[in-house]
Amino acid sequence: MRACEPDWEGFVEIGGVKLHYEVHGDDHDPTVLLLPTWTIIHKRFWKAQLAYLARHFRVVTYDGPGNGRSDAPLDPEVYHHERQVEYALAVLDSTCTERAVLVSLSQGSYWTLGLAANHPGRVLGSVYIGSGLPLAEQHPDRATYQDPVYAASVEPPPSSVPMARQDPPEHWTKATVEYIRRDHEDFLWFFFGQCFPEPYSTKPIEDCVRWGLDTSPEVLVTEKQGEQPPDRATLEAWCRRLDSPTLVIHGDDDRISPLRRAERLAELTGGDLLVLEAAGHIPLSRDPVPVNLAIRRFVERIGPQPPPERVTWTRGRSRRRKLLYLSSPIGLGHARRDLAIAQELRALHPDVQIDWLAQHPVTKVLEAAGEHIHPASTHLANESSHIEAESGEHDLHCFQALRKMDEILVANFMLFHDVVTSESYDLVVGDEAWEVDHFLHENPELKCSAYAWLTDFVGMLPMTGSRRGPFAGSGIDPDEREAIVAAEVNAEMIEHIERFPYVRDRAIFVGDPDDIVPARFGPDLPVIREWTEAHYDFAGYVTGFDPSPLTDREALRAELGYRPGEQVCVVTVGGSGVGGDLLRRVIAAFPEAKRRVAGLRMVVVAGPRIDPSAMPSFEGLEVHAFVPGLYRHLAACDLAVVQGGLTSCMELTATQRPFIYIPLRHHFEQNLHVAHRLDRYGAGRRLDYDEADPDHLAVLIAEQIGREVDYLPVASDGAARAADLLADLL
Repeated sequence: MRACEPDWEGFVEIGGVKLHYEVHGDDHDPTVLLLPTWTIIHKRFWKAQLAYLARHFRVVTYDGPGNGRSDAPLDPEVYHHERQVEYALAVLDSTCTERAVLVSLSQGSYWTLGLAANHPGRVLGSVYIGSGLPLAEQHPDRATYQDPVYAASVEPPPSSVPMARQDPPEHWTKATVEYIRRDHEDFLWFFFGQCFPEPYSTKPIEDCVRWGLDTSPEVLVTEKQGEQPPDRATLEAWCRRLDSPTLVIHGDDDRISPLRRAERLAELTGGDLLVLEAAGHIPLSRDPVPVNLAIRRFVERIGPQPPPERVTWTRGRSRRRKLLYLSSPIGLGHARRDLAIAQELRALHPDVQIDWLAQHPVTKVLEAAGEHIHPASTHLANESSHIEAESGEHDLHCFQALRKMDEILVANFMLFHDVVTSESYDLVVGDEAWEVDHFLHENPELKCSAYAWLTDFVGMLPMTGSRRGPFAGSGIDPDEREAIVAAEVNAEMIEHIERFPYVRDRAIFVGDPDDIVPARFGPDLPVIREWTEAHYDFAGYVTGFDPSPLTDREALRAELGYRPGEQVCVVTVGGSGVGGDLLRRVIAAFPEAKRRVAGLRMVVVAGPRIDPSAMPSFEGLEVHAFVPGLYRHLAACDLAVVQGGLTSCMELTATQRPFIYIPLRHHFEQNLHVAHRLDRYGAGRRLDYDEADPDHLAVLIAEQIGREVDYLPVASDGAARAADLLADLL
């Protein structure tokens, strides 16, 4: 799922070629035109910039010919440099844009410079990222190994980039027409491996290879035949006559275009130069935060000046304690425990003001509790919608879904950054706020308050047997690649913590050491439990409620409206909207289960993101969208059937109720982390979805309902312990 959708979009036709464009943030000013780059990828390469820039400016982006949603003719003339400038002007005209700030990557620098030099009335300023303008010599390795005679004399092995390794410079022999035609995908892996020399870059490489496969090798060959870029003397003359501001951004480890080219561009234009140390050719993807901030500063400097504003500064002694709380929206369990922790914090610091930066469905729980939701929350890109879009029939490849959520995480971190730089907070608490934790460690200079991280699992673990992974069927073993990439993600996290221990002022594990899986983060990486015990404090599990008033089940059942003699089965699948298929299966099992269980009453809780009216109905079965105090119904039931999420399972464990749990297929947290914890407590009857046909479910319901259980007790002071760990940071 995208982090933001266009306000409007369309096509413009010029010279018989249709180009697709999008307009974002249409009510803002000035306009930023994000130009295409080499046809090897399409406009989605700007995905980490769009949502952020569109909250501040009007943003136009388009596909050049040859990729994306634009035409891809095999006519060399279509790809000529002068035609590319004409395309940009046509997009400006079609989107009613008089003048714009131009932003380009690599080959797009030619067209940006041509526009700025030859059509100055249309350009407010220009940003060149990883400029490909040949204003200085190319890397010697490229010149040597791309020589056609030499390239024809060797046969390089397949790229090792799919297995998260780097290819040697000798593989530049693949950058020939013959090789691209012969093995397009292998060339893509090699080339984008060169674009991203930074460690832990498997995801942006993967993105670019996938976008590269959206076009054909014949288009790339045709473009090469027709581009005819200006020579160096012409480019230098254009640079010297620029009369609009320029910003040049370049990585000093750019293996596509040397830093000296960027330095020369800045010298000739009199522009600013931002050198990104240890960065490669596409920093807008690998290091989006500093690039986004630099673009914004540049545009604000040359755009319309903001109106006067009133600012209030408060003396330190008069400032009320303020906490910004981020609660993961992937399921409602985070909201429940975070509310309990917040209440305990208020008992320790009655004057604390807690603002919640949150999204649906968490906001529904917070609003019901009377909490203050920060107004900026309306701009958050919705993570739950993304998770639902990634799911199949009771199937969520959780690890891959989290990786593919990268543009949403960037957008939400940029919003978080806007909030904490415009307001003063004493403490930020992130309950599995992946974006905040990752990007603060990537950009530790942006930390501006105490910061605490909460989680109930540590370690991304690979799931085998999925054919749905990226590039499945392309000759790359999905299981092998998943193991490599999961270990890479873990290694990056470990390196973050070791290098910047001051970013997390407190790391709290919601559970106990025995709840941690007995596994390693990956080959040659630490044992997860040992590492976690060295780097986390343990709060114990946070149920969000005190189970002691729920021990009188008969009184509780009467209060909730359950009649004597009824056998109550509660079915719930959490708040993310992924559980619709499981609900239908359990409902389909109801008639046979009712025949086997006298007095069976089934209460189905669909959650706030599933429409109850879409579910089948039977006498004795009721379907609700949302049940306040669901934990009380779970404590009162004779049996629960649940997804494998931690919250519902642990609520049932804490109240000593029998339950059947059915983890989502390929969901590493539910199948590995949660299952390990439940095994420790001796809780629940696990059932795989492939075995959960209605007849089998009916039999299990009859077997399990009303069964006496004796789980390990769940501590009830987890929220207080977590609050104690946070209190001294305020």
